[in-house]
Amino acid sequence: MKNPKRQPPAPILDTLSALIDQENHSEPTRPSAPGVEGVQLDYELAVQFLLSYDGSKQTFNAYRRDLERLLQWSWRIRRASVRALTRDDIVEHIKFSQNPPLAWIGHKNVPRFLIKSGTRSPNPDWRPYVAKIPKAQVRAGDAPDLKEYRPSQASLRANFKVLSSFYDWLAQEGHVEANPVTLIRQKSKFLRREHNEAQVRRLSDLQWDYVIETAEMMAERDPEAHERTLFIMTALFTMYLRISELVADERSAPMMSDFRKDRDGNWWFHVTGKGNKRRTVTVSDSMLEALKRFRQALGLKALPSVNDKTPLIPKIRGKGPVTNTRGIRKIIQSCFDEASARMRQDGLDETDWAELEVATAHWLRHTGISEDVQMRPREHVRDDAGHASMATTDRYIESNQRERHASGRHKPTRLLENP
Repeated sequence: MKNPKRQPPAPILDTLSALIDQENHSEPTRPSAPGVEGVQLDYELAVQFLLSYDGSKQTFNAYRRDLERLLQWSWRIRRASVRALTRDDIVEHIKFSQNPPLAWIGHKNVPRFLIKSGTRSPNPDWRPYVAKIPKAQVRAGDAPDLKEYRPSQASLRANFKVLSSFYDWLAQEGHVEANPVTLIRQKSKFLRREHNEAQVRRLSDLQWDYVIETAEMMAERDPEAHERTLFIMTALFTMYLRISELVADERSAPMMSDFRKDRDGNWWFHVTGKGNKRRTVTVSDSMLEALKRFRQALGLKALPSVNDKTPLIPKIRGKGPVTNTRGIRKIIQSCFDEASARMRQDGLDETDWAELEVATAHWLRHTGISEDVQMRPREHVRDDAGHASMATTDRYIESNQRERHASGRHKPTRLLENP
């Protein structure tokens, strides 16, 4: 038998829509793991568990990733059903995930399955783990060193959460007697507790001014392409939106009519957010002006009616809404890159413009929250951001490390003048 650590495994769990289609077919999918008992039931239970998260694409994908890794390790390395795993097995699985074999690590995210001659087939380039490097290195043509792959603390925490949820569900359904994850007493050897580990990454005031000014310049230069850029940057910053809240998917389809005026004449944005939760977000005067400008660029009336079905972010070519976050990320990155180039040309410090090259779309949400939490009531910011607790909002207070260092830079050693 070939060593499973030296052979890249084929994917097991498909996309949400494909799994739903499979559930509707009379002929079941039969995963391959010769010599391992209980594989078919493992697969069916994993699919049932995943489909309970069909209301949120992000949650589904996160749970599928960690459940896929568990199935792969259990069937191919441990050679056992996931229902037979013990506490010690789960510990070994976690250790394996911290340092997987090179054959199990990919250079980039790729689709799990490809359509060939009308049939979905496993993608030979897919891997359970993916090594990543900063965006600036990718643009420079660098490739990640697979030997340097290490999961982040956030990834490990998510792994424990997903596995525990899965085994809790199996126990409730009567398929296991106990949850082996909760029996692990020394999770601390995997998970570090650090005061600053949950650092909020945000743009500085200077960086944001360059970014929004750059977006305005891009819109003036090429309105057809970049009025949309300006609207996106403004919405992510002023309303703390996640980019997933801008695109249409199976969970929601954001439209212009999601901007609504109440009886007092105040405007609100109605959004379906993380965890499939609905919330309303305050629309500031500046955001309302950005909405008017964008709509007029699209040839629409300045403000939407309650029946306006225009996609919030329409495609530039063709009809309909933008349906994936990849396109939004490219728009944001192009603006970051141009702003970074302008900062460099203006002779600003390298730490300022270089940081923009590695910034992500989510930094805009963080920046907006960090700014507002200094001026608005914390509970108002919490509700607009959709935070589950005030503790999450409080993380954004004093979150700019550059400003934090500046405030303490000149702290004296002596408190009294020498006599």
